[in-house]
Amino acid sequence: MTEELLIGLLAGLFGLLIGSFLNVCIHRWPQELSVVTPRSHCPGCDHLIAWHDNIPLVSWLILHARCRHCHCTIHWRYPLVELLTGLCFFWFAAHAGISLNTLKYCVFSAMLIGLIFSDLETLLLPDEFTKGGFVIGLAISPFVPVPDATFRFASEILGFRFGTRVDSVGEALLGGILPAGTLWLIGWLFERFRHKEGLGFGDVKMIAMIGAFLGLRGALLTVILGSIAGSVIGLVYIKATRQDAGEFPLPFGSFLGAAAIAVAMAGQNWYWALFS
Repeated sequence: MTEELLIGLLAGLFGLLIGSFLNVCIHRWPQELSVVTPRSHCPGCDHLIAWHDNIPLVSWLILHARCRHCHCTIHWRYPLVELLTGLCFFWFAAHAGISLNTLKYCVFSAMLIGLIFSDLETLLLPDEFTKGGFVIGLAISPFVPVPDATFRFASEILGFRFGTRVDSVGEALLGGILPAGTLWLIGWLFERFRHKEGLGFGDVKMIAMIGAFLGLRGALLTVILGSIAGSVIGLVYIKATRQDAGEFPLPFGSFLGAAAIAVAMAGQNWYWALFS
């Protein structure tokens, strides 16, 4: 077994544990509940879940997706979130090893997974993930360069030259504020002229968080990919279920989250090279 694979597997196991905690956040934060107390319990019978019934993936399989006490069905979201988080941690650790870069993208992917499933279930994007993620992205940027050069290019045109860390913070700020502000303006204009909400403010805050991690180009690519996926998949779902397209609440944040993970994994150069 290679060192990269071993590091990835260890990170993946840790990701399973983080995924278990994410499930708590996904369930409680949209309801403005504490993720510390009370302890995890079955929503059907309120029985506290023992440690051996709370092992990521394993317990769900052993219990056949049912509560040990009331036999209430355990939602498929729980093992899926754990598995996806573990796979993301494995991917980033196997590719970047033990590094701050790995830590950055593991944290990023975990928050995105939390947002994806929060939006799918409740159409809410908790501030703990969006605002908190924006702050974390800015805090990490001096130590792990943001994969963009837009801020540096613009500042050099204006005659300013900064150090690598200042440039990275500038990339994070520009990547967070500019696309988020643009989306907010589009949503405001849509609501003003169509007299109905076209884009939730949670989506705006989510884009700010994504830009703080990926920079301006990464945020724009995320919006493009997320919009395409949301339009195609949303239209297929609406047609299949025969719903009213004008009234269907599309969980746009879920598509943005999936797109951002894809951009973080694949990088940005493959797309922008098409236009260079």
